[in-house]
Amino acid sequence: MTSASLARAPRLRGARALFTGRAGGAGTGDFASLNLARHVGDDDAVVERNRELVGERIGAPLVFVDQVHSATVHVLPAQGPVPVVTADATVTRRTDTALAIMVADCLPVLLSDPSAGVIAAAHAGRAGLLGGVLERTLEAMGDLGATPEGTTAAIGPSICGQCYEVPGSMREDAAAVLPATRSSTRWGTPSLDLRAGAVDLLARAGVPAEAIDAEHPCTLEDEAYFSYRRQARTGRFAGVIRRL
Repeated sequence: MTSASLARAPRLRGARALFTGRAGGAGTGDFASLNLARHVGDDDAVVERNRELVGERIGAPLVFVDQVHSATVHVLPAQGPVPVVTADATVTRRTDTALAIMVADCLPVLLSDPSAGVIAAAHAGRAGLLGGVLERTLEAMGDLGATPEGTTAAIGPSICGQCYEVPGSMREDAAAVLPATRSSTRWGTPSLDLRAGAVDLLARAGVPAEAIDAEHPCTLEDEAYFSYRRQARTGRFAGVIRRL
């Protein structure tokens, strides 16, 4: 896995974290080359090898979940095997596993409270963000001793507000729940800025503004990342975090 396969490493205290890109894996064609998703039609053996490559880079085996655009948060067992469950966020105090969240335009959100020794990874698409996945993730972290004030957050590569075009009614419905998401495309049509919404939500929950790292590329504009909006048959990259 080369440095070209990674976005800028997020600024997270108490954790090792990364956002993978398209490059550096074993895949070809539409899935070239570091696709991490089994459900998109790629060869299972290739996906498994790509996951191993990322695990080697982060220093621990990856824990994935069956993502369904929900607000469900899974807290890993304190020890032992980790079964694949249906959820869109994971939380743990363990140091022997790395949490992985797959995306291809949605927000990969990584969180760490170094004092409490708690980390989390969340998949925040439109439905999950508006449905409360980040709030529930912070709550689950709190159950393990974390506090918003002690938490650092990284919002990785995702589609930007100037590219995520949606129907006007969808924009207004989203803005009624989370006003910061209301945006317009560069060409003047209704859009949603999920990243701005996530930043606003985390800040209002108590995460310090200076502890939120949200300066990462737009997946639709930057071909270094998989983007479902750009190409429906495509792979998935991931936000990955491991507690130090």
